[in-house]
Amino acid sequence: MRRIIFNQKGGVGKSSITVNLAALSAASGKKTLLIDLDIQGNSSHYLGVDINERSKKTVADLFDQTVSWFSVSTPIKSFPQKTQYENLDIIPSSPRLAALEPELERRYKIYKLREALDELEKEYDRVYIDTPPNLGFYSKAGLIAANRLLIPFDCDSFSHQALLTLMDNLAELRNDHNRQLELEGVVVNMFNAQAKFPAQIIENIRELGLPMIEPFLPQSIKMKESHYHQTPLIFSEPKHKLTQSFSRVFETLENTETAEIS
Repeated sequence: MRRIIFNQKGGVGKSSITVNLAALSAASGKKTLLIDLDIQGNSSHYLGVDINERSKKTVADLFDQTVSWFSVSTPIKSFPQKTQYENLDIIPSSPRLAALEPELERRYKIYKLREALDELEKEYDRVYIDTPPNLGFYSKAGLIAANRLLIPFDCDSFSHQALLTLMDNLAELRNDHNRQLELEGVVVNMFNAQAKFPAQIIENIRELGLPMIEPFLPQSIKMKESHYHQTPLIFSEPKHKLTQSFSRVFETLENTETAEIS
């Protein structure tokens, strides 16, 4: 199963959701791979990887060897790097993604990530893909490579409008490139249960007929602390309310996956 977390709007918690769901997957005993396609490298940093260090096993290197005429091809299985957490590997981001993107677009290498994950299919039970906050080359490559999609959402009017635009763009991409891509649902993040406005926005989303993943993820300073300590919540605050909400979201997704397989 390959799950991508994507929204064209920034600041909705893509990396936080990606890392914490991947960590829960690993903690449950599933061999899990996280791929960080965002040049900012927030997921990589969260898991203790310095994307500015010299490395030949980043996601940029994986893409680079598809366009370099003279490079020695590195086996795809060599790219995943172990993290400090059992069962959790990562192919980290790199600042070189920005310079590489125009060449990848020119040579239309949009399917290369899917081909790479096809080769890793037997190595991992779950793959989580973090994305940039735009529908550029890397996000498209991730959406083509994935079969499940989660959309983070942060309950403001701009997010609502962005979601409408996103659904139109996703429908086109799905029809043209990946009919296997399934929208699992919208993950409401940084939810304030005491305010009326978020509830109103959520009701508007329900009226669009989009699936909502519950429970909604509450606001908490523990998330920022988790980022600072580079430790996913299941390992730093396993009993906290936010962690428990993430756990229930993860269980909902896994139960749906199991039901569909059976």
